[in-house]
Amino acid sequence: MPHISALLRRGAAVAVALGTLTVPLVAAPAPAPAAFAAPSPAPSPAPSPSGSSGVREMTPALARQLDAVVQHVMREADVPGVTVGIRTPGQRDYVRSFGVANKATGQKMSRDLYMRIGSETKTFTVTAVLQLVDEGRVGLDDPIGRYVDGVPGGDRITLRDLAGMRSGLFNYSEDPGFFKALTSDPQRSFTPRQLLGYAFRHPAMFRPGEKFSYSNTNLILLGLLVEKESGQRLGDYLEEHVLKPAGMRHTLFPTGNEFPTPHAQGYTDQTADGKVAETADWNPSWGWAAGAMISNLDDLHTWARTVATGVFPDGRAMVGPAVQKQRLTTPATGIRGAGYGLGIFDVQGWIGHNGSLPGYESLTVYLPSTRTTVVVLLNTDIGYQGDIEPSTLFGEAVTRIISPAHVFDLPAPASATR
Repeated sequence: MPHISALLRRGAAVAVALGTLTVPLVAAPAPAPAAFAAPSPAPSPAPSPSGSSGVREMTPALARQLDAVVQHVMREADVPGVTVGIRTPGQRDYVRSFGVANKATGQKMSRDLYMRIGSETKTFTVTAVLQLVDEGRVGLDDPIGRYVDGVPGGDRITLRDLAGMRSGLFNYSEDPGFFKALTSDPQRSFTPRQLLGYAFRHPAMFRPGEKFSYSNTNLILLGLLVEKESGQRLGDYLEEHVLKPAGMRHTLFPTGNEFPTPHAQGYTDQTADGKVAETADWNPSWGWAAGAMISNLDDLHTWARTVATGVFPDGRAMVGPAVQKQRLTTPATGIRGAGYGLGIFDVQGWIGHNGSLPGYESLTVYLPSTRTTVVVLLNTDIGYQGDIEPSTLFGEAVTRIISPAHVFDLPAPASATR
């Protein structure tokens, strides 16, 4: 989920648009560079010994190279703390934490910390929808108006349109009234219907299915659908049908601003006065089915493969193969090298999602050819050069080294801003 800036400030730059809760309320900044290029000399990857389509062997030398480039990005983007995990079956794991989790106390960043994961929540909500599709309780081409009342154009917008970010509905987190309400009291609680109210006061941006446009509104509607058809609260459904079967004991859907310990403090400049604030006690209810969840490094490694394959770690199907195939059909988004399917993206072969909300960013991706998972967790969402997601910087820097043929690169072209 992008910034409140991305929520609030950064506009719908594509690097933002694929994975953030956003409220771009001020004038869009000048176009950011197409991709992060290390401003000072950074380590250059050696040729990949495993072939152009694979990942490089995790040798001690490669690990040192990754250490150097991660710390380089940290300094350049002024990131307080970051944890990076890379796992490939048959190779050594790479897990490193750098910097501080809390500036005031000096608490070190570490792999066991709980972190807010923002828009990665979308992958869980859409999984719930796809499970209902598997059971024949809903259809991807059903109109959302069949299940949720009061949706403008709800007789024409399908569940597929919503999950694929092609509904045309206005993104509630871009509404000025929402921004004011959130930043005036970051601990307040929002209901799903209140969030939809901010969206529905705006006309549709285009006809359903016409084009890609990232909107958190879509996921609020899908969350309400899951609750209606399952008879459970969304968090309870996910716990029973997704998290427990996946063995993800450190992932949760909070009901308020609760945050298990140990966790990192978050730092954002998406505030009413633009000053940097701490955000660990902010209430993520405004993100709900689009971005409220909490997880940690090990659980996200599990999720990276589970969501990309549709198979739980014990071999049972989480989502049936036919429906999973539809999830992974990722039409073009207008962003070079990036497609978006049903609540999941494919960026240069890396399948997964990113997340951003005030104070926190994350990236969880999977490379099918080598079954490699990459997870990045950091405790700031303050954009690099104003408009580039910090998580994207780490994702690009790391994949340039480990998988030169598959570089995670989300450019932010001028055409993607507004």
